[in-house]
Parts: sequence; structure tokens; C-alpha cells
Amino acid sequence: MPTPASGYAAPSAAAPLAPFSFERRDPGATDVAIDILYCGVCHSDLHTARGEWEGTLYPCVPGHEIVGRVTAVGSDVTKFAVGDIAGVGCMVGSCGHCPSCDDGEEQYCETTGMVGTYNGPDPVLGGHTFGGYSDHIVVDEGFVLKVTHDEADLAAVAPLLCAGITTYSPLRHWQVGPGQKVGIVGLGGLGHMGVKIAAAMGAEVYVFSTSPNKRDDAKRLGATDLIVSKDADAMAEHANSFDFILNTVAAPHDLDQFLMLLKRDGTMTLVGVPAEPHPSPSVGNLVFRRRQLAGSLIGGIAETQEMLDFCREHGLTADIETIRMDEIETAYERMVKSDVKYRFVIDMATLKAA
Repeated sequence: MPTPASGYAAPSAAAPLAPFSFERRDPGATDVAIDILYCGVCHSDLHTARGEWEGTLYPCVPGHEIVGRVTAVGSDVTKFAVGDIAGVGCMVGSCGHCPSCDDGEEQYCETTGMVGTYNGPDPVLGGHTFGGYSDHIVVDEGFVLKVTHDEADLAAVAPLLCAGITTYSPLRHWQVGPGQKVGIVGLGGLGHMGVKIAAAMGAEVYVFSTSPNKRDDAKRLGATDLIVSKDADAMAEHANSFDFILNTVAAPHDLDQFLMLLKRDGTMTLVGVPAEPHPSPSVGNLVFRRRQLAGSLIGGIAETQEMLDFCREHGLTADIETIRMDEIETAYERMVKSDVKYRFVIDMATLKAA
């Protein structure tokens, strides 16, 4: 039988998030039940809740950066036990048998598509999935991650489940490492993790930003320097010198100014998804130096676990500001203004205390 759950939901695109009661499934044979301790606040949450991306299903309970404690496991679960600390990221299911799933790239599932932690089809209860702005969640163990960071750091671990893997996956795929010059475009929730991870991989890292006052922060996070992207002379000094650029900006902008900074055979990978398309880049900037313009989603479950283990080994967590559940609308408004360094995280104890 389903069990009662509580959380915060957007009842419509125009309405603020508010307390919401719903049901979770009882754990099946391969399920893990998790009491949610912390949930990061991703810009995708805001886009979805406010209907800025097509296809939002209401009521919408956002949240896909989840860390919590295991409270029950199904009879066939082998990887988790009651009391373990576990994480859930952006997906809670996939078809399991297409070429991408077979390759451990469930995020690119070619049959059903990955099942989103929220706003995806719920195969058990019907309707759609509800995310981590809630007291607990039940997920198949194949989509649950082991969290081995110190428990004092759990709030700052939560954003790794999206911001961490979204930046780790392309850095890993394009084999970033020592001896490479790497650029990170944008110093926000994604960008600050990109800097930390690329630096930990051994690369020489530079941040591109329109804000020169972020230079000290960029260096603190592990960058060699910050390059002001609207300073044509500063940009020209780095022409044809980057091996890889990770572009985290989710707003339309000129891609050519960054493509011209790539070496022959260099790659710029986009992870930010703007509401409107980027202006089309010059084909010549790609053709004459065999440069690549690519995109990347999150990572598969195995790679996400690899990312968590890498971050623990290197002492990496997100820079966060912890908020109460009832402060979510204020947090959204501040996110729109880029007024956060660099990720909000909800202390879910504040939901239970309300």
C-alpha cells in the first residue's frame, strides 16, 4: 500500500510553491526508502516549476539533488542497508536494455528516455514522479548512490548529484587532466563545481566571466585566473590556446568568442540549456582548426558514483547556503538575480518541523 508523504509543490506555473501531501509507494523487492535530509536547489527546479520549459506536470514537486538516510530496503536489495547514507540524482529509472543503458549511460536511454526524479512517468503509482522537496523518497536501488563523505558535509554533498555530475561527466569524457588548459564559462552553481573538479583533475583552469569582481573567488576555487569575456584584448591574449572549454551558461550568447580560443582539435562542450537558442556560430571557426562544439547531459549511475568517490577523495563539496523549506520562493528570486554562492540547499528537517 502507498504511504503518506509531505513536501512542497507548485500547483501551477503562476502559483508559489506550498505545502503538499501525496503518496509514495511502499518499497518493492529492489527498492530503497530514503528519509531525505538535504535537497539542493537547481535552476532546473525553477524552470520546471514556473513552466519555463515545456511539459511541466502539476502539481510539481521539484528536487533532484537528494541526500538522505536509508530507512527500509526491499528483499532483493544488496547494495544498501538501513542506516546507510544514500543519494538520488536527476533520474530514477530507464528502460534498462537499450544500447545506452547497456553501456551504463542511462541518461541517454533510447527507448523510454530516462525517468526524471520529478516530472517523469511513475510506473508504479501512475501519474508523475515527485522529487526531493519532500520528507522521503522510494527509488530502485539501481538508481541510488552510495554517499561516503563525512556526515557533517552532507548538505554540501547534495548538489554533487546534479551540479557535480553535470560538470564531471564532460570533463571525464573529454579526458581532462594534467598538462591541459581548460576554460570554464560562467561561475555559478555549475561553473564553480567545474572549476573545482577540473583543478582536481590536474588541469590549468581559467574562468570566463563578465564580472571581474569574481576573480578572487575563481582563484579560491582552484582557477589560475579569471578572464573577463567582454574584454576583447584579454580574450585575444588566449586565442588558440585552450584544449577544452566547458560552457555552463544557460542564456543565449556568442559562442564564437570562445570557439576562437580553442586549439586545433579543441572542444567546447555546452551543459547550460538556454530558453532561447544561441546565435549560430561561424562554421569557419570550426572547420579551419577542426574544433568541436558538443553537448553533454548528466552522467550514468556508474559515472555518478565515480564522481562522488572522486569528490570524497579530493575533499570536494559544493559551496552552499542552507535554507528552510518555506524560504524556497525567496531562494528562487535570488537565483534569478544570481544572488547565491553557489547553491541553495534545503534542510529538510525544516519541513518536518513545520
